[in-house]
Amino acid sequence: MTSHVAFEQVAVRCFRNIGALEFAPAQRINVISGPNGQGKTSLLEALYYVATSKSFRTEQARDMLQVGAENGSVRVTIADNRLRREQRAVIMPTERAVFLDGKKPDTLAGYATRTPVVVFHPGDLGIFSGPSSARRMVLDRIALFLDPKSADDRRRYIQASRSRRVVLEQRGTSAPDLPPLERIMAMHGAALSQARAYASERLCEALAPLFARMAATGLELEARFAPGGHLDPVELENELARRRDQDLRRRTATYGPNRDDLEVKLDGRSVRRHASQGQQRILTLALKAAELECVRQARGAEPILLLDDVSSELDPERTGAVYAFLRDTPGQVFVTTTRPELFLLPGADASDRADWGLSGGQIQRLN
Repeated sequence: MTSHVAFEQVAVRCFRNIGALEFAPAQRINVISGPNGQGKTSLLEALYYVATSKSFRTEQARDMLQVGAENGSVRVTIADNRLRREQRAVIMPTERAVFLDGKKPDTLAGYATRTPVVVFHPGDLGIFSGPSSARRMVLDRIALFLDPKSADDRRRYIQASRSRRVVLEQRGTSAPDLPPLERIMAMHGAALSQARAYASERLCEALAPLFARMAATGLELEARFAPGGHLDPVELENELARRRDQDLRRRTATYGPNRDDLEVKLDGRSVRRHASQGQQRILTLALKAAELECVRQARGAEPILLLDDVSSELDPERTGAVYAFLRDTPGQVFVTTTRPELFLLPGADASDRADWGLSGGQIQRLN
């Protein structure tokens, strides 16, 4: 049985341009409107941060902190079927911390999977046209729910890879501490790529029918995982040793999970090189819907969906596909827009929807 997870109470303090904000969202659809620059994206970022311990906009904690503030926080009460819990995230200029019912969690991976959240924001529209790192992030988010250990494998691989680069640059390709570092990279790197391969398999299974439903163009979609290195740790370790000279010249590992990618084609042609902007936009939406489906199955709960002004990036037909998707999504939804009068959900129960106005970092119920 799939459980329903939802934010019941939200309190945000000193988060970007939000000074102090509190509200009790609806359990289904929350439409947050207001002019640009009033805090709509910041609110969604705060919700994502308290659920995952990460931002979808920045790697730096200080970027989330309101200018002039010593610290900030996001505190939420979450209903998970009949159970309730409190999650709190604190932001300081150089660090961040998260708490589950007042206590630090045993692991960040365990914390990040308690409240499943999927976000779709305008920056995501570069997933298919941009670097492979964006597509790896999608796979890593899904892998976190399918195999939580993958987060630790990724962290350990990155640490060992950075140490190896320093050793190569400072002590050369024959340094005695290279083999143990490469063994660590190979062990955790192969495990990470294996987790991504499984995440990709699940994602591609969900993606094709969702794209066909949203695009309605008859285009044939192909998607597959393209590993950047061998999935066997012994083979990966051997290749890392062979590539020391090349990696020293390029100052990065040229073989391994840092080269993993998700390759997607439409009618046999690379989406990255040949798809139109409209095709990439609707494909990105389908990808997010597929991510949501994968997380739902892995977690056994309806993920909370955050959509940041996505309709402004889509044509009317594709916007209609977005609305139909939201109407049929059983989980809690937060969507921001500058034009709420255009945000219609034909067939949706009006009692399921709450409209909110956000201005100057302050929120009020409109209906």
